[in-house]
Amino acid sequence: MQAKDIMTTAVITVAADEKVETATALMQEHRVSGLPVTDAQDRIVGVISEGDLIRRVGNDDGTRRSWWLDLFTGVDDSAHDFVKARSHKVSDVMTPDVISVEEDTAVVDIARMLEKHRIKRVPVVRDGVVVGIVSRANLLHALSTVGERTLPAPSEDDREIRERVTAALDEVPGISAHQINITVEDGKVTLWGIADSDAQEDACRVAVENVPGVRIVDMHLGRLPGWAYAE
Repeated sequence: MQAKDIMTTAVITVAADEKVETATALMQEHRVSGLPVTDAQDRIVGVISEGDLIRRVGNDDGTRRSWWLDLFTGVDDSAHDFVKARSHKVSDVMTPDVISVEEDTAVVDIARMLEKHRIKRVPVVRDGVVVGIVSRANLLHALSTVGERTLPAPSEDDREIRERVTAALDEVPGISAHQINITVEDGKVTLWGIADSDAQEDACRVAVENVPGVRIVDMHLGRLPGWAYAE
């Protein structure tokens, strides 16, 4: 099984020259904790996460580091922290060292990568352009569908079905496809993620059932608590 078999393809990105406030609004709107950052050619140049924003808030208290601490960390580091805390540009706040994989990267290698670098997700790129995201949740959902068996390599038919299912879910009103994880094995489609209501979950089920080649639909769509929608 490869990245392309479990990745979320509806990727929300933010431009490097956008404001930090725009990135924050996108995270809140789409209920994600991080965004790939792209340049004018849509190539990935960094990642901005909740961690970057939290560190920004923690450093933005109006105080200046003591001179003796600068002796240990260096003036350049102090200036770098200043930029991170005060700038309103995504390019200044993002983490520029991007760890990414390609579509044919084996799932087991992705799992090792997430563990080694202690990260929650990794962008999937094609010629430098983001085409998907693989998160820990994607990996866990893939594992849960096979139990103790080794992760199988999907057939070309299953991969085609997954593409058609993704397209079908894009037609469901109110559904954000990036919130739905999809696995397909021998025509059995399993959906994991979030739906706003029972009616929306039923709409997802019907959309998938109408996809040619789908034999079984296994639904695992939860609900966010009411406070998650509060303004």
